[in-house]
Amino acid sequence: MQTWKTKRRTEHAKRGKSRWKIRLTGIVLLLATLGAAVYDFPSVWNQGAGAVQAKTGWTMPRLADEPFRLGLDLQGGTHLVYDADMKEIPAGDREVALEGVRDVIERRVNAFGVAEPVVQTTTSGGVHRVIVELAGVLDVNAAINEIGETPVLEFKEPGQELDREPTAEEQQQLKDQQVEDRKAANTVLAEARAGKDFAELVLTHSLQRDTTQGIVENASADSAVYGPIVKAIQNTGTRVNGVVPRVVENTDGLNIVKNLGSQREEEALLSHILICFEGTIACANPIPELDASLIINRLKKEATAENFAQLAKENSTDIGSKEKGVDLGWVGKGQMILPFELEAFKTPVGSISDVVQTDFGYHIIYKRDARKVTLYKFQRALLPMSDIFDIVPAPSPWKNTTLSGKHLERATVQFDPNTGSPYVSLEFNDEGADLFGKLTERLVGQQIAIFLDGAPISKPVVQSAIYGGQAVITGDSKLNEVKLLAQRLNAGALPVPVKLVSQQTVGPTLGKVSLDMSIRAALIGFVLVALFMILAYRLPGILSVVALVLYAFLNLVAYKLFGVTVTLSSIAGFVLSLGIAVDANVLIFERFKDEFRAGRDLTSAIDEGFKRAWPPIRDGHLTTLISAIVLYGFSSSVVRGFALTLAIGVLLSLFTAITVTRAYMANVSVWRWLQKPWLYGTRKSTQV
Repeated sequence: MQTWKTKRRTEHAKRGKSRWKIRLTGIVLLLATLGAAVYDFPSVWNQGAGAVQAKTGWTMPRLADEPFRLGLDLQGGTHLVYDADMKEIPAGDREVALEGVRDVIERRVNAFGVAEPVVQTTTSGGVHRVIVELAGVLDVNAAINEIGETPVLEFKEPGQELDREPTAEEQQQLKDQQVEDRKAANTVLAEARAGKDFAELVLTHSLQRDTTQGIVENASADSAVYGPIVKAIQNTGTRVNGVVPRVVENTDGLNIVKNLGSQREEEALLSHILICFEGTIACANPIPELDASLIINRLKKEATAENFAQLAKENSTDIGSKEKGVDLGWVGKGQMILPFELEAFKTPVGSISDVVQTDFGYHIIYKRDARKVTLYKFQRALLPMSDIFDIVPAPSPWKNTTLSGKHLERATVQFDPNTGSPYVSLEFNDEGADLFGKLTERLVGQQIAIFLDGAPISKPVVQSAIYGGQAVITGDSKLNEVKLLAQRLNAGALPVPVKLVSQQTVGPTLGKVSLDMSIRAALIGFVLVALFMILAYRLPGILSVVALVLYAFLNLVAYKLFGVTVTLSSIAGFVLSLGIAVDANVLIFERFKDEFRAGRDLTSAIDEGFKRAWPPIRDGHLTTLISAIVLYGFSSSVVRGFALTLAIGVLLSLFTAITVTRAYMANVSVWRWLQKPWLYGTRKSTQV
């Protein structure tokens, strides 16, 4: 059984550990205040370290002096206002177009090197504007030149382009090299015509040594790549299994060709009407499937050869080729989706097909004409033909095509009905549909790069030739990435010229004056609040001021860590949050004084005061935080800066009022000489 002395020693030991824990907490908080101050103002530390080194020779570490981000009103810079010309844009697409332009301007500004640009849009009275604030940019003309161009959307294919004209010496060097290339090709041609095994020649000399052994099938005279070879076979009358008697030049290089035969295939000249519905691919305005079925069957009854084009313009959801009566041009087998192809080729010329369903919706097809084309099969040994890029290297692995943003009608976000994955649906105009079809035909298995303002935004791989003016870009992208891609495509697809209507330069002198005045106002406010707290609450007031110093330094730490742009409105938010932090201390101290006067000892009065003050502090801070969040979410940049610093201040106020001030109060409660009633603003004595 414990003796009375043992119990008393145990209680003293526990009390001693508790006091050391309280004191340690206070020391840590004071060190945190010092550390935050050094982080906020490292130049002061660096100056002190330099002075110490000069006097004692001791080398002290230097800190990186990372400045605060200052806004336009404090740092100086450029303020630009642009009008967006929406005359050519349908009313329903104007907001999307404006957001697309905002996105393009923001990317241009980021490329310009501005640390914290502000780009926002406004719409009022039918006027659409983009407001740009560039802090620290005083060369207004350079900023205007960088921003004020209409977005440029380009479709590029793998290849090379020069960024300058070759010199005369470089052109002569190319001619000499090409002469040598032709000599080498004619040497291989001579071996082939002499009867050497052609497959061995391909294996030995050809640039293409894959499993196809240089064999090409279904090549027509209309082909951009293989057309010269087919015409050479026809013009020279080369028999089957014979070698073309000359070297054939095409875009691939120098070809030694062996004719492997030909066959006749059918092509059809087609038009169609498409009615898409919910769940089909690239359907811009989906309707229920039953409604789509009723519409297509009604059109089937009404359609004739004479009115088909007009019905297509009025009803078809194939927007890409709608304006030309949904003319698909000459189509061969293997170029269209299988159910569509089977129905098209079994329909007689001059007739309209039965209703056919594909992944795109319901179709009826008008077969306007048919013809037989000769498709050739040949084997070739492909030898290199030097070009200018062997002499002058190109700066980019991509080259421009004739397809551009002016051919793209719109880009929309759609969802795969089976997987729910998002994708981007593209719709081209008449000319764009034709160009895109030819481009995808010769780039199957390769990438088409989409560039906006000279930067690639997507590089999809062509899975098959795409006709009809509608395409999709799929992948594993998240919804927000797909939305951003569609927005950027629309920015280049929709011609939205921007016109500068206002420009204003804020000089650094004016910004410095504003900053100095703001800092002076904040310091004066802090000093007045500190004096009030000390006079009203004495020792607790002094402790609250120490806590508020940490609070102020922690705010500045947060501004640096999270990259907050400090503006006049931001400083106003900080000063207001400082008042909120003081208000929390006032509530705590008033509750504490009530408990102290009621006869509680100092420690229990502190605990009870904090406990009773917590509900109103919590509710007041929470409502202010909600207001700050709403302001940030539904306001412009100026108010956003105020809301952000206010929200940061409210959160830190909870920490300093409830944790820091309480820790300091707990520290003074263990010192008997600090337990005098008059130190706490009360005359009632108490037993501690």
